[in-house]
Amino acid sequence: MIRAGRRHLVRTLADIAEQQGVAVQTLLNSGRLRAEGFPAPLNAGRTRLYDGEQVDAYLAGRPIPALPAEDDDDDLLDRQEAAALREMDPQAWDYRKKDPAVREHMVLVGGVEHWPRHVVRDHTPTPRRASKPRTPAGASGGRPAGAGDQVPRDLLPARVAQLLDADPALTAAGVTDQLGVHRNTAQAALTQCRAQRMADVMEQRGLTAAQAAAALGYPAGLTRRASTRAEAVLRGRQARPYLADVARALHARGWTTTDTPPAVQHPADDECVAALVLDRPEAPAAALVWSERHGWRTSTSRRHPLGPGAAWPPPGPDVHHLAAGTAPADLIKALEGIG
Repeated sequence: MIRAGRRHLVRTLADIAEQQGVAVQTLLNSGRLRAEGFPAPLNAGRTRLYDGEQVDAYLAGRPIPALPAEDDDDDLLDRQEAAALREMDPQAWDYRKKDPAVREHMVLVGGVEHWPRHVVRDHTPTPRRASKPRTPAGASGGRPAGAGDQVPRDLLPARVAQLLDADPALTAAGVTDQLGVHRNTAQAALTQCRAQRMADVMEQRGLTAAQAAAALGYPAGLTRRASTRAEAVLRGRQARPYLADVARALHARGWTTTDTPPAVQHPADDECVAALVLDRPEAPAAALVWSERHGWRTSTSRRHPLGPGAAWPPPGPDVHHLAAGTAPADLIKALEGIG
């Protein structure tokens, strides 16, 4: 479990590998995670999570600090731990967690669903509402025309993940039927969920997208878009160290208030882009945009630096194209030249 107040310290295998400057598969093959004294994972699930303070101490050769031993109401429990606390099977918790009183407290940490201990312990199932009258014969069923999505966008990924856990052959039509969202919304969420999971397997086991889809039980006919996106997700992860170096260089130059690296986004399934807001008045531009295909450019908008559809605009008086693959120091020089 994740002890109360330690969520910000949680690290995934990808985080530890990045810290070591190696690929995840290299870290796994090295056997370091199984070495004597290496901190134990916080969970027993497929996606392993670790406490960053313990990992840092181990890598630095310092004594590993013990985690808090006493239970706290704000401890975060994963699926298996929640089921154990309620003395039920994990499959039964999968049903229980759909209750709105539980669902609204779910948090994703490192891609793993967690719930506060007090929510799991104190939850009382919401009484079922009386069933609606059956639709008369001849009347249309399904999602009413013009109706809004019935699941909030921020909750949709977790709900789709639940459905995909139960049915690897899930289709967009199935998501629409079960969650009451628009078909396009369902397809986008399903593609994203499949792609993230495929990218995890590709990264951890060195597989191709097709092999990862097969390992996860996804039918080949349903994974064309997800395969393309999974490859892009993996490339985006590989770009993180470079983007982090750029963020640190911009901060050191005094053009940003923090050195937080940007999140890689995928406006199209085969695209990788990122945006860095230059929020100090001395900065030569409002923002910087990185594209895997095109390199770097400036943006005039801090609020929407990517622009509509993340389209790559032609150069102009307010938009400067910078060299692709530019080292952080060279990027700083190029920006100083337009300031």
